[in-house]
Amino acid sequence: MTYVLTAPEMQAADAAATARVGEDALMQRAGAAVAGAIREFFPAGARVTALAGPGNNGGDAFAALAQLEPRYDRTVYAAASRTPSPARAQAERRAREAGVRVEPFPENDAAVRDALGEGGVAVDALFGTGARLPLPEAFRAAARGLDGRSRFVLAVDVASGIDASNGAVAPDCVYATVTLALGAIKAGSLLDAARAHSGIVRCARIGIEDSELAAHDRTFTALDDRELRALLPVRSGSVDKRGAGTPLVVAGSRQFPGAAVLCAKSAARAGAGYVTLVAPESIAAELRAHLIEQVVVTYDEASGARAVADAILETSSHNSAIAIGPGLGLDERTGEIVRAVVAGSKLPIVADASALYHFAKHLDVLRGKPLIVTPHEGEFARLSGGGTIAPGERVARLRDFVDRTGVTTLLKGPGTLIYGGGLIAINTSGTDALATAGSGDVLTGIVATLLSQGLAPFDAGRAAAYWHGLAGQSAARRRPVGVIAGDLIDVLAEALPAR
Repeated sequence: MTYVLTAPEMQAADAAATARVGEDALMQRAGAAVAGAIREFFPAGARVTALAGPGNNGGDAFAALAQLEPRYDRTVYAAASRTPSPARAQAERRAREAGVRVEPFPENDAAVRDALGEGGVAVDALFGTGARLPLPEAFRAAARGLDGRSRFVLAVDVASGIDASNGAVAPDCVYATVTLALGAIKAGSLLDAARAHSGIVRCARIGIEDSELAAHDRTFTALDDRELRALLPVRSGSVDKRGAGTPLVVAGSRQFPGAAVLCAKSAARAGAGYVTLVAPESIAAELRAHLIEQVVVTYDEASGARAVADAILETSSHNSAIAIGPGLGLDERTGEIVRAVVAGSKLPIVADASALYHFAKHLDVLRGKPLIVTPHEGEFARLSGGGTIAPGERVARLRDFVDRTGVTTLLKGPGTLIYGGGLIAINTSGTDALATAGSGDVLTGIVATLLSQGLAPFDAGRAAAYWHGLAGQSAARRRPVGVIAGDLIDVLAEALPAR
């Protein structure tokens, strides 16, 4: 299981593990994990330079370099510690005995540049989970020099200058290439604005047990590859096409027919056995030219809103979930249709895009429904009625909206958040390649299929977000520039982790 903890939650788990095995043992395990990460990225003989703060985060750097082979060029620039913990003192002693060079800490930009030199790996071990912002003046030059945009920087536990609980960043925050979280991923590393400073986030468990990580109330959760596969339904050998999921997609307009195509295709590629698209008659030929395996059902745009909604609800009697919104119009008649369909249906629903516009002043329609909404920040600002989300407010605004309305919400963006009450899921997959038109329509199709296969809205949302992110990563590997939404659909199967 992937644990995502705030700083106080991690400190409680650390205390429990320390009481069980001792601080020195935990530090040695942390050092072994950091040394292993260095070996993974850099062969023996590479230069390894650690900037170590005065606390146990600095001790982890000593423990790591002591366990690296002498063939590495190993140096720790260590800040003086008035009262080092016994474990940190032991780690420094072992490092010196292992031949690691220990030098005075550089306190200005020129000294930091000289210390880090060119090439190799720079280890950020300035401050750990308990760091307070802003960084002390004596460490700001070091943090500025640890810049993963121009060199390889491995951050131990969290990148220094990040608030491990809420993702706030100091002005001189480190930019990590890789963050190796110890024991559990720190929530701050995955949240804005810290996500941009965290690089690739990995976790080394270092012997802290599940019972210790889960002993206290937690705020966040996250999926990993294994947990995603465990969530996804498995087809039985005797399943028929309707038993494999039958989402109904209500989408498309004269202006945006492509959104309907992307959503319907995505639902099919996500494993639905029978996908039905309901769309205006005026774009039927265009849709059918692109959707060969999916059924296109149309409605007459001249009919009244109630008649159209009733026809859609009648069609949905053969379906197991509904996706509504991609590419729909913003006119009031469309709004009446959207609200009537949601109000009249008992099926699980994913509402996105234009549907969110039509619910902004009618949230009462959503209450009590087995439903998930999937807004980006702009849509959420209108839907929630709270205006633009200020930096650092995403978690609080999401929690307030869901707790107030009871509507499970997937808030898209870097570090997509999914919340339905209980734990907040932070999505850890993805890439900036997903910033392309139609990407959200693909996500909606995946959610619709998972709902149609029996997943609850919260689980469907977090599984779809993680799978969608993996697809973005796969598409970006195939095509470093120019990923489009259709590419995501094409790689959904290959992006799935192996069972």
